[in-house]
Amino acid sequence: MADRLQPAFWGGLFIGVLSALPFVSAGNCCCCLWIVSGGVLAAYLRQQQSPLALPASEGALIGLMAGLIGGVIAVLLSIPMQAITGPLNSQLMNWVASMNPDMPAELRDAMEQAARQSGTDPMSILMSLVFYLVAGLVFGMLGGLLGVAIFRKNAPPPPPGTIEVLPPENP
Repeated sequence: MADRLQPAFWGGLFIGVLSALPFVSAGNCCCCLWIVSGGVLAAYLRQQQSPLALPASEGALIGLMAGLIGGVIAVLLSIPMQAITGPLNSQLMNWVASMNPDMPAELRDAMEQAARQSGTDPMSILMSLVFYLVAGLVFGMLGGLLGVAIFRKNAPPPPPGTIEVLPPENP
């Protein structure tokens, strides 16, 4: 288990940091790019530790672990990020509302309320945690499988002194 935890942690850290950064996190809109990449990274790091080729089940498990770790890290890092960018979101919403005087009052109020909450209330944190855990499970596992397929080591050469015996040829 310990030999799996370190690659899964680094893959999860990759997922969590890139998924929590404000503009960089948009990469997850492209088929969960950062989550799949974190699973691939974890599988690559695990493959480097092993002298033999990893089975697909090992890659799936490493990717799954990286996805779970990354989901928790992403949610924990997104809380201070949302607190920092919350006032900017509020100013942006006010600017958008001032640019369009024909905007209905209900829409303006909804935009202001969304900007005020800005993802720091407990319910939105819980929902983002559930989302990141489910997405991390599925796409991290797919990334781990992809990483095993890409970085597969060839079979080790036979030990020195062995003789290769070929089957007889049929005339």
